[in-house]
Amino acid sequence: MRAVLALVSLFPGTWLNALPEPPPAAFRPQTLDAKLQIGYGLAIADVDGDGKQDIVLVDARETVWYRNPEWTKHRMTGALTPLDHVCVAACDIDHDQKAEVAVGAGWNPGDTKTSGAVFSLEAPGDRTMEWTARKQHHEPTVHRMHWVKEDGGRHFLAVLPLHGCGNVSTEGSGVRFLGYRPEKDREWPTFLINDRFHLAHNFDPVTWPGAKGEAMLVACKEGVHLLESAEGGWKSTRMTEKGSGEVRLGRLPDGRRMIATVEPFHGNEVVVNPENPGGLWSAGRVVLDDSLAEGHALATADFLGLGHDQIVAGWRKPGPKHGKVGIRLYVPTRQDGSAWKLHAVIDDNTMACEDLKVADLNGDRKPDIIAAGRATRNLIVYWNTRP
Repeated sequence: MRAVLALVSLFPGTWLNALPEPPPAAFRPQTLDAKLQIGYGLAIADVDGDGKQDIVLVDARETVWYRNPEWTKHRMTGALTPLDHVCVAACDIDHDQKAEVAVGAGWNPGDTKTSGAVFSLEAPGDRTMEWTARKQHHEPTVHRMHWVKEDGGRHFLAVLPLHGCGNVSTEGSGVRFLGYRPEKDREWPTFLINDRFHLAHNFDPVTWPGAKGEAMLVACKEGVHLLESAEGGWKSTRMTEKGSGEVRLGRLPDGRRMIATVEPFHGNEVVVNPENPGGLWSAGRVVLDDSLAEGHALATADFLGLGHDQIVAGWRKPGPKHGKVGIRLYVPTRQDGSAWKLHAVIDDNTMACEDLKVADLNGDRKPDIIAAGRATRNLIVYWNTRP
């Protein structure tokens, strides 16, 4: 007992802060499609109004959805532009229990002047048939889009380009991050959210204390920034110091929030930035893994039923340390999130992860993982089978 007390007195924040070993992760992979071209982007929503979450996927030359639970594939559009599609957003914004869908296309990151396209899709009476695409305004290098909830329950479509117009080597004008307000049978009016970021790769709509509607965390060359709706525009607050490509908000065991990132752009590091009121959250930056190659997918959820979040990360090129692609799950080993470990390899070299989403697809109250592969050209659901 004296020896234990001595260790506690020497390291007071370590022993008492340690977490017990979590239960094993258990995921069963099911390949839904093995013939994708690239599998650029995913969205999860109820497309047909049957109360089940379906999978929407934007591939290089078509937009498709897979119907839950038999996972029959239905084509929504063919090629909308000569260049590839790149992103998709799906959400029930008019409260009819059926998702509205938008697509980003015209993908050419090297053309910062004329590339890009944004389309709203209009559903037919039978949603298993092809949908009608209506072209909307766009900025060059359209790259990511999400539906964002406003104060009062309305939604707008937020569309984030990769580069600013005319940029060369990520230098020049800031990215024109736009919001689109849906209008029937006409071009959607837009508004400016922010034009100060460079090399803005992804963003996460989040619930934030004091925010009216959803706020957004944006991963860009200048680090992660929080955008909150304010009178006459959007307020920007820098949250982390280093440039990043992926970002998700999560919850630590001690109840504080965390910002999970992949750093830098197309980076090799999975990082946690614990909540730090009044300062940069990256002051407590913790690197979980530095062996990824082109980390391109990230999610936070309580996969193990622990009452706090864990992190999954996917990458799309063989890592220099292990020569593989895949998906990994990380767990905190201390209450304050100051230490983490690799807990499970969810996919070992069969998923060159381009995008990844988390949802409870079968209603068992356990989050499943849905991933689309680039070089592997596949769509896989990893069913969470923990007891």
